[in-house]
Amino acid sequence: MASQQWGRKETVIFPPHSPIYTYGAVFLAFVLTGCFLYVRFTYGQTPLQQFYTPIYARTAAGAALNKKDKYQLLYVSDGTKMGAPAVEADVQQGTTPAPGGKHIPLALSSAAAGRGLRALYRGPEQPYLDKPLHEYLKSTVFEDEKLWDIYKLPLLFGFLTLLAQLPFSIRKDIKRRKQMKYGRLLKGPVMLTPKEFNETVQGDGVGFKTTEAKEMMRIPRQAEAQHIELMGDTGAGKTSLIMQILRQIQARGEMAIVYDPACEFIQRFYDATRGDIVLNPLDARCPYWGPSEELRRKAEAKAIAASLYQPTSDKKGEFFTETPQKIFAHLLTFGPTPTQLVAWLSNPDEIDKRVLGTEMQAMIAKGAQQQRNGVLASLGLVADSLRMLPTKDQAKTTWSATEWAETRKGWIFITSSATEREALRPLHSLWIDLLVLRLLTAPQGTQKPVWFVLDELASLQRLPQLHTAITENRKSQNPLVLGFQGKAQLEVIYGHLAEVMLSQPATKIFLKTTEPKAAEWVSNAIGKIEIERMKETHFDGTRSGKNFTLDRQVEPLVMDSEISGLENRHAFLKLGNNVARFHFEYMDLPQRTRGFIARDMEDDALGFDPITLVPKAQTPSEPTIDLEADVPAGKKIVSPKVEDAVLPVPEEPTEEELAEAGTDPDTPVDSSEVESDQELQAAVDFVGR
Repeated sequence: MASQQWGRKETVIFPPHSPIYTYGAVFLAFVLTGCFLYVRFTYGQTPLQQFYTPIYARTAAGAALNKKDKYQLLYVSDGTKMGAPAVEADVQQGTTPAPGGKHIPLALSSAAAGRGLRALYRGPEQPYLDKPLHEYLKSTVFEDEKLWDIYKLPLLFGFLTLLAQLPFSIRKDIKRRKQMKYGRLLKGPVMLTPKEFNETVQGDGVGFKTTEAKEMMRIPRQAEAQHIELMGDTGAGKTSLIMQILRQIQARGEMAIVYDPACEFIQRFYDATRGDIVLNPLDARCPYWGPSEELRRKAEAKAIAASLYQPTSDKKGEFFTETPQKIFAHLLTFGPTPTQLVAWLSNPDEIDKRVLGTEMQAMIAKGAQQQRNGVLASLGLVADSLRMLPTKDQAKTTWSATEWAETRKGWIFITSSATEREALRPLHSLWIDLLVLRLLTAPQGTQKPVWFVLDELASLQRLPQLHTAITENRKSQNPLVLGFQGKAQLEVIYGHLAEVMLSQPATKIFLKTTEPKAAEWVSNAIGKIEIERMKETHFDGTRSGKNFTLDRQVEPLVMDSEISGLENRHAFLKLGNNVARFHFEYMDLPQRTRGFIARDMEDDALGFDPITLVPKAQTPSEPTIDLEADVPAGKKIVSPKVEDAVLPVPEEPTEEELAEAGTDPDTPVDSSEVESDQELQAAVDFVGR
C-alpha cells in the first residue's frame, strides 16, 4: 500500500541514503552469531574449558607470531606443598573467593576434595611462550581440538543467516534507492507484478494464466459478481482471456450465457449432453421459441417490445419508436406464434382489427395516412427476424427464457455470422434482455450462478436491461463479462449512459487500444498517482554541503501512449487500487463441434442462380381459381352468372400472325371499334380466373 504521508524530516534526516537494509542484515547476522557462540560456550564446553577459552584464543594468535606474553594459570593445592595445574577432574561449576576480591568462577570438585586438595587459586602472572602454552592447553584442557573446530559451527550458522538476509535486504535497498531517484508514491493506484498482485489481493475466484508467474493471477470470488470488463482492439487477446474464464466456469459446473458472434466459443465449449442451447434461427440446433411463450403477465409484453424496437439515438419519447412498441406489445397479448405475428405485421387490416377500440387505433388512423404509414413501416421492421424463427414442426425442441431461468440446465450460445448478424440483431438483443430480466433474483436452493459472457458487445443493438444488469446483477450473483473494442462504440449506442456502465465493473482488463481518445480514457480509468521526489543539490565553498528539496507531482500511472503501444497479449488488470501488468499466451482449445449447422429453409432459398442470374426452374402448379375474388379495377360490366362453366380463353395472336393478317401491331385502333370486344374479353377473363 502507498504511504499517505512523507514529511521533510523523514525524507532528509531518516532514513539516510546509505543501504540501511543491508547494514541491518549484517548487524543482525553479528547478533545471531554472538548468540550461537554464547550457546556453544555455555552449553558445549566444560567449566575448565570455559575458564581457559580467552587464554586459548590469545595463545593461538600469539603462537602464529611466535610471541611471548604473561598469563595466570589455575592451580590446586592440598595446602602443604606447591600446587599443581588444575585439570578437568579437579573443578566444577561454582565460585571460589580470591585475594583482591576477584572471584574464580570455579570450585573444587568433590573428587578433588577426596584426594585431599584444599585450595583452588590463580598462579602468579608469569611470562610464557604462546606456542608451547597453546599446545599444553590443547592437549590437557581442550582434548586436542583447535579453537576453530570448537566454534566453526556457530560461525557457520551466523554466516548462513547473513546470506539468507542479503537477497531481501539488497532488494529492499535497490527499491528504496529507486524511490529516492524516481520518486515515492504517496497516493493512487500501485503497479504490481502478477505475483505481488496475488500476495496483495489473496484472490480465490477466477484467474488468468500469465507468463510471469506459475500460479494464476486470481481475483477475489466476491469481486466476480461485480462484473469483469475487457477492452482492446481486434487481435489483442480478448478472446483468449474469455476462454480462460469459460474453462473455469465449466470446471465449477456453473452456467453461462455466451454471446458468440464469431462462433468461436461454441466450437470449444458446446456440450449436447449437458443440455446446451443454440439460439440462432439459421442453425439446425435452434429450438422453437416464440415471444408469446415468455409472457406471464400482460405488462411484460412492453419489455419484450422495448427490446425489439430501439430508437436510433439515446433520445426517448420518439413517436415512431414508442408507438410500434405499444402496438407490438398489444399484439403479443393475443398469444400469437411467430408465424402469425409475421402475417399480422404484413397485413395492416389484421392490425386494425386488433387495435380497434383502443387508444392505439388513433395512432394508425387511416385519416392520417403519412403517420399511419410511418408507424406501420416501423412496426414491420422486425418481421424479417421473426420470419426466420423455426416452427414447432421444424424444431426438435422448445425453449423459453422463463423456463430456463428456473431450471438453469445447460449453457446458452447466441451465435451468428457476419453476413446474418444484422438480420438476427433484434432477436439476439431480445433474448439477452429476457434472460437478464428472469435472472435478477439470487439463485435459490440448487440453482447455480449464471455468467453472462458478451463478447463484441457493440455488435448488439441497445439492450434496455443491460444497465440494470450491470448495476443490480451483483445482488443476484450472476456476473457479467463484457468485451468490446472501445468506449466510442458504446457511446454511439448508449449515449451518456456508456460512461456509467463502463465504470461499474470492479475488474477491468485493458489491452492494446490504438484509438487516441480510447487510450486516454483507459489511462484515466487506471488512475493517477501523486509522486514526491527529492531533489539533491551539492554546493561548494566555505560552507560546502548538500541541500534537499521535495517536489510533489500528479501524473498518470500508465500513459496513454503505453496503452497504444502495447503488444498483443499484454494487458493491465485493475482491481481497486491494485494494477497488475501481465502477459499471456494464446489459448488454442480443441474444437468439439461445428460452429454452425445450417438449417434447411425453403423461404430463404434464392429463386435464381447467383452466378448467372438465371431464374431457377420451378415446379409448375395448378392455378387457384377464386370465384369470389373482387372484380379488378376498371370498367364494370354486367354479365350473366356462370356456374361450373369453363369458357375457352382465346390466345393473343403473335406479331407474325398479325403481320400475315395484314395488321400492324403498332398501328393504333379506334377504341369504338373494339369496345364491345374488350368488354366481352374482360368477362371471359374474370370467369376464367
